[in-house]
Amino acid sequence: MIETKYSYAFLDIQPTAEGHALIIPKYHGAKLHDIPDEFLTDAMPIAKRLAKAMKLDTYNVLQNNGKIAHQEVDHVHFHLIPKRDEKTGLIVGWPAQESDFEKLGKLHKELLAELEGSD
Repeated sequence: MIETKYSYAFLDIQPTAEGHALIIPKYHGAKLHDIPDEFLTDAMPIAKRLAKAMKLDTYNVLQNNGKIAHQEVDHVHFHLIPKRDEKTGLIVGWPAQESDFEKLGKLHKELLAELEGSD
């Protein structure tokens, strides 16, 4: 359907909704953090083009990392999943938790330190 220097995109053979598409970087990596940035920056413009081509107003873009996060194939890929009604497309349960703001603040500081050290 779409091929660029960095990616392929095509319809999923086990769709959750009509138009469910996959966007797959040509670089092999099992997890998102294994993929070079230039391959990742190509994926969202493709998702946008497909969403516009399908005239979607509501949809999900999904990317899973690891078995317990529902990754079935050990190659990074993105799903563009149309959400035209309540019964088709991605069905999400969101087990939100109340925040412990002290703990959240501590995690925030730890992450900032890691991010500053990773440049």
